[in-house]
Amino acid sequence: MPFILQHAPSSRVFTCKLVNHYDLEYYGVAFWDDRESALQQLGHILTTHGVSNPEGWTVKEMDESVMKLCNVKLKNDPANRLYLDNESKPVIQREGSQ
Repeated sequence: MPFILQHAPSSRVFTCKLVNHYDLEYYGVAFWDDRESALQQLGHILTTHGVSNPEGWTVKEMDESVMKLCNVKLKNDPANRLYLDNESKPVIQREGSQ
């Protein structure tokens, strides 16, 4: 199962621009194949993508089918923010809307 970054206080999942195995850019859930790689890159990727306060972000295992559903719900749109509810189901919020 893939490992993702989640902001524990808000339940937000870290998303960014990525490149798939067809060399096409898309906006989706950043993930790693193992926990160690995710932990090693956590600070760097957050800083690189403008997260000024990396505290509170943790590595979490996510079922691959859930991650794929999250990417579909994001609609390749960086204005969409991804959160997980209490049952670990994806919830999308548009940036700037409450």
